[in-house]
Amino acid sequence: MSLRRALLLLLSSPRVVERLSQSRPIRAAARAAAAAITRAQHDLGPRLLRLRDAFRAELKDRGPGRGGRP
Repeated sequence: MSLRRALLLLLSSPRVVERLSQSRPIRAAARAAAAAITRAQHDLGPRLLRLRDAFRAELKDRGPGRGGRP
């Protein structure tokens, strides 16, 4: 419990956060995360659009007031 408090105290300091953000491992991790997110958005974009369109078409086929399970 005291380790958690110590970490929270350290990470609540803007100076410590700034120094950590300038460190090479944190920058590399942020770069890798950004690349993965960008790649996923690019690869999944068309699939998600097709899924959205199919979902909308199914809702339109049901008509108004016919919610619930089929």
